[in-house]
Amino acid sequence: MRELVVMFFTIFVAEFGDKTQLATLLFASERRVPAVFVFAASAGALVVGAGLAVLVGTTGGRFLHAVPLKLVAGAGFIAIGAWTLAEYFLAK
Repeated sequence: MRELVVMFFTIFVAEFGDKTQLATLLFASERRVPAVFVFAASAGALVVGAGLAVLVGTTGGRFLHAVPLKLVAGAGFIAIGAWTLAEYFLAK
């Protein structure tokens, strides 16, 4: 049970205020569709995305024992952050 709580809070904090939540906020603020539809679409997309991540992680974990996956994920986040910053500063 402790592992589930740790995973929940880790993912909750990681997702808090990210682009997904901002997009959901914007869809809800437009009021073109009922809020329950925005919630259902957002929740469904997150469930499918999480399912794919678990599938890829499980499959990758079987074949990539020698590769430090946390290092690869961290480098990926740094690369995405650098790309985002570059787009911001180059767009001006």
